[in-house]
Parts: sequence; C-alpha cells; structure tokens
Amino acid sequence: MLQKIIAALGLLLMIVAISGCIVSYRKRPTRLYEDVLSKKMTFDAGIVPGYPFKDGKWDSIMKGRVLWAICLYEQGIIRNIIFSGGAVYTPYAEARIMGLYAQQLGIPAAHIFYETKAEHSTENVFYSYQIARQQGFKSIALVTDPFQSSMMKGFTRRKFGTRIIHIPFMVDTLRKRNPVEVVIDPAPAYVQPFRSILDREGVFRRFRGTLGAFIPWEDKVWRKARPL
Repeated sequence: MLQKIIAALGLLLMIVAISGCIVSYRKRPTRLYEDVLSKKMTFDAGIVPGYPFKDGKWDSIMKGRVLWAICLYEQGIIRNIIFSGGAVYTPYAEARIMGLYAQQLGIPAAHIFYETKAEHSTENVFYSYQIARQQGFKSIALVTDPFQSSMMKGFTRRKFGTRIIHIPFMVDTLRKRNPVEVVIDPAPAYVQPFRSILDREGVFRRFRGTLGAFIPWEDKVWRKARPL
C-alpha cells in the first residue's frame, strides 16, 4: 500500500511539474541562453545527465542533450563536457554511450569526462561536480532538456557552494540539428555483471534516490557541497 501511495504522489508531482514546464519550455531556455550570451559567460565544463540506452539507439532525450552540449562546445560556451550516468536500467553506462556519440560528432576525447556512479538526476549533478573539482574546473553549467532543468533548479541553487548555471536546450534550435543520425559501436559502454535498478530497488528507495537521499555530502549538517 505504501509503495502505491508513493507512486501516486510521484505521478501527481510529475503532472504538476509538466504542466508548468509546458508553459515555459520555450521561454525559459531562450531567456537563460540569451543571458549567457549577453553576459559573455563561458564555463570550464558542462554537465550532461544521462538517459537509458535502449534498443541499440539513442532516445530523443539523450540525443537532444548530446547535440545541445556539442552546440555549446562549438560556440565556446563550454570548454569541456562531463557526461554522467551509470548502467542503471540497461547494461550500458549512459555516460559512455553519450561520449561515443559525441566523439563521432567531432568532440575531442581530451575534452570529454565521464561520471559513471550516478543512478538519479540529483546524483548526476553531485558526482559530476566532484569530477569538476578533481579536474580543477571552477565554472560549470547544467546542460540538459527544459523539463529536467526546471525540476533541478532548486536543487542546484541550494546544494552547491559554486553556482551551477542552467542552459537547457531550445527545442526550435535543436530541430535544425535533429536530422543528424550517428551509428556507434556500444560495446565499450557495456557493463557486466549488470542488474537493473528496477530489480535491485523498490519504488520507495528509488524515489528517495531521486530526491538525493543517498548522496555523500561533504557538509553533513547542511547537506551541501563545498565550493570548487
């Protein structure tokens, strides 16, 4: 019964979030992107959260995130890309899959970094933030789709000592790049042994993970990450 209640609450929250996102999915990304341009902001790295790799091809959401990261890299807005995501729902590390696509599209391997611990969007940001620290990066952006960006804005604002700027993709801009089709050999991203998170964790634990319950924060009291 408890699991059904949690699932129902999660669905309700998602419906509310989607309703708001539908209204702003064009305006907010454009406003944020134009703000970056007007202030001539650049970043040491862009964090790109993963998405499951199913049926041997990239999903439209993964494709959008990767293509937008490449677009920002080509403009010099981000100088490096941190792809994040482990083998969560399929036996392919999401970060590695995205990196394979990015390299096929011309991003030098030297400017791609991988984070493969994360199993939830909050963890994508936290563990990528740690990668940024290890690499000496001082400025970072979150590069993702408008919906995930909207859902994550409170989390990134409250939990990190260094500000994380959101640059969600603009749907109309990506449509110009959408015909791009790339074939990769996913073998380098294949992980064994593998067990889906759906088999390892119940809905309640997954919901807690989505909220960041299992993140090993440096500041245990305030549950925050220190500045880069």
